[in-house]
Amino acid sequence: MGVDVVLYRAVGAGPGRGRVSYVPAEVLPDPDDVLLDLIRRVRGGGRTPLLDRVDPVGLLVVSADRTPQLLAELRCLAEVARTNPEMTHVRRLDRLARRCRQDREMEIRFEGD
Repeated sequence: MGVDVVLYRAVGAGPGRGRVSYVPAEVLPDPDDVLLDLIRRVRGGGRTPLLDRVDPVGLLVVSADRTPQLLAELRCLAEVARTNPEMTHVRRLDRLARRCRQDREMEIRFEGD
């Protein structure tokens, strides 16, 4: 029951173009529950209100304007990461968040099983 993190790009946005839809730009899979394990370690401490809302069977959408908060909370995950796979996962998630912050046409989705 991992939570995949998917960076989506808006297509069809703009005046007179109708409804906006999103297409995946990059996927960070989590088949071994690395992200969920990290989130469990920091959950409820008051430092990660956004990540506390990640649901292993649900969906959490983080818009580009909320990525500064996400980046701050990822530092908390980095503090509790102990293994190479955990540190690598946090770095890759940080990279996705930075891409999203730079492009207002993007959003990040935490997609549970």
